[in-house]
Amino acid sequence: MYKIQHLLIAILLTALLLGCGNTNEQKAENREVSFPEKASHMNIYEVNIRQYTSEGTLRAFLPHMERLKNMGVNILWIMPVQPIGEKNRKEPLGSYYSIKDYTDVNPDFGTLEDFKAVVEKAHELDMLLILDWVANHTAYDHHWAEEHPEYYNLDSLGNLQSPVADWTDVADLNYDNPDLHQAMISEMKWWITETNIDGFRCDVAGMVPNEFWQKAIDSLEATKDVFMLAEWDEAEMHDAGFDMTYGWSYHHLINDIAQGKANADSLDVFLQRDNTKYDSADFRMFFTSNHDENSWNGTVFERMGDAYEVIAVLTSTVKGMPLIYGGQEAGLNKRLPFFSKDSIDWSNLSYEDFYADLLKLKHENPALWNGSYGGKAVRINSNSNTENVYAFSRKKDDNEVIVLLNLSDTVQTFKVDAPYWGTSYTDFPSGSDMTISEKELTLDGWSYKILTKTIKEN
Repeated sequence: MYKIQHLLIAILLTALLLGCGNTNEQKAENREVSFPEKASHMNIYEVNIRQYTSEGTLRAFLPHMERLKNMGVNILWIMPVQPIGEKNRKEPLGSYYSIKDYTDVNPDFGTLEDFKAVVEKAHELDMLLILDWVANHTAYDHHWAEEHPEYYNLDSLGNLQSPVADWTDVADLNYDNPDLHQAMISEMKWWITETNIDGFRCDVAGMVPNEFWQKAIDSLEATKDVFMLAEWDEAEMHDAGFDMTYGWSYHHLINDIAQGKANADSLDVFLQRDNTKYDSADFRMFFTSNHDENSWNGTVFERMGDAYEVIAVLTSTVKGMPLIYGGQEAGLNKRLPFFSKDSIDWSNLSYEDFYADLLKLKHENPALWNGSYGGKAVRINSNSNTENVYAFSRKKDDNEVIVLLNLSDTVQTFKVDAPYWGTSYTDFPSGSDMTISEKELTLDGWSYKILTKTIKEN
């Protein structure tokens, strides 16, 4: 009887333990993932509604969304869609960043219902949508200028003033006033509750106090889990709650590399400095172009010439989240004007497959994921032709990606470091096998090779 009682107790304890184990496993499986982890594998795509189609409307953008999904796009960043100020407007159409009313849609772009349709379509396609937000300034004829002049930094005569000398179409806001904080947060929350967007790209975020951003992001998060991108290249923005910051310094460097003003060693120095400056959990956004660069500094072909493709590969693989500016997949070869209408030519999607391959590579290889969810780039040609060639490995768990880049316009030979000799990899995207040896490798000018591997535990 004693043995039977103990046997029954043992069976009950085992059942309880198994039940707890299953419960814990179920909890792990059912754990709700939030940002930034939710965006660990993602990329981002910038949409300039005015210039995206000949119509320049939200409705005209809708048919492109299936194509973008098929290309592998995850996050849509929509440039400001609000009405543009008329007072001091820069002709003929004005700047997207001169906001006349935070909670309305520019009639040139469509209606609020049109914007909601874009958000709904994005979610149907399992894409996220973030809206550009301009917290630093408003148009001179924003209704706050009459109703709440205390929200602004005024000159000695009590007049509105611009935050930067040549930003003559916008008036500087005064964040010393706590009432402005609450008013701005209310306007941001309106877009979340009314349209169900997934977050914001925040224009010149570093020109607005972090105290505001901390309050705003906490308040937004209480409403919905949101993804927040700061247009600023300082680590302190992450302390305020931003998930991702701009890699402006990286962008300037890659332009210099393409123009022969910097080299692979310069890149190595930058990456080491960036890794020290930013925490491994901080998402960094790297890009070859965006609306500012295209309009003011030129197309990627003007700035990078024949180096463009290898620089794009570097940008998509070395660190952080890659940005594609709308039209790059169509080989955008003109500057889109900032204050007037033009249209992207979609007749030849010459780079769509190129970008689709890069986005697929990132999705399928956790080593290339963002922040601490991916692997750190480790240089693997440390003793061979470091001035012109940048070869690196990224590893995460059982996944490895190796990228070999010739960052010069002439043929280069080099050796990969000894620990990688004798290792077999799969060439991407051809799928052919390649074993790295002690022999020298050769890359044509401005060319690259990508290798992948599943690491098997011994």
